[in-house]
Amino acid sequence: MTEDHLLPSSVSQVGTVTKYELLNYFRSRRFFVLLIIGLFISALLTGLVAYYGISTFASSALGFYSFWWGSLIPLIIAITGIFFGGDAISGEFQNKTGYFLVANPLRRSSIYIGKWVGSLIASLIIFAVYAAIAVGNGIYYFGTNIPYQFGESLIFSLLYLIAVLGFTFFFSSLFKSSSMSILVTTILFLFAFGIIQLVVSNFAQIEPWFIITYGAGIIGNVLTDPYPTTQNVRGAFGGERNAVVYAVTIPEGIAILLVYFVVTAALGLLLFERREFT
Repeated sequence: MTEDHLLPSSVSQVGTVTKYELLNYFRSRRFFVLLIIGLFISALLTGLVAYYGISTFASSALGFYSFWWGSLIPLIIAITGIFFGGDAISGEFQNKTGYFLVANPLRRSSIYIGKWVGSLIASLIIFAVYAAIAVGNGIYYFGTNIPYQFGESLIFSLLYLIAVLGFTFFFSSLFKSSSMSILVTTILFLFAFGIIQLVVSNFAQIEPWFIITYGAGIIGNVLTDPYPTTQNVRGAFGGERNAVVYAVTIPEGIAILLVYFVVTAALGLLLFERREFT
């Protein structure tokens, strides 16, 4: 068999799928919509800080990055993951485009990984723009002495982004309807996880270690000095009894996010490998 008849390597296939996935985002204007949202949030924060004064929001560089980055980046990451990963696989079933895609000499694993990498690259661009504006404002108000905790928070944010994409790709493989996969992931990240975490930790008094958003708490916690710890608080939540206020530790948070990514990404790929296109 000559080299011309050989199938492209897995890396080459992944690169090709990634390229066309990014082109698809640009053509559908989805990427630009998210970029505008990120720029709008950054512009709004910049305007608020400029109008009311930096002292209204933070008294130190660490406090500034906690306000600007730690409080909002989890939401931005969740929205980005939903936009780019929510229908990455289910759209191929709903639009019937996957039938023609799998007919080509492409491994399904290459298609899945290529789409995931394309979503990650698009998300990282939005991520980088928001981070650059945050750092620019931080340097303007507090100089170039950027707290090392912000670097740690950046790393944890990237880990959360990877976990979110793994999770959204799993649901995208689970459903054949784009609207259903997007709706479910939107409800989970914007409402359900927060409510479940509140009920489990505050009322059931059980550490919600099994919830991805609880693991993502390390993003904001690392920007707090001292780092929050799990505490037994008397009269917490308006009651008279003692209550435990949980705070995820860094090793625990990293483990939660890694497990979510590995498990959901693997399950998503398995579903995609076994599902038939018609």
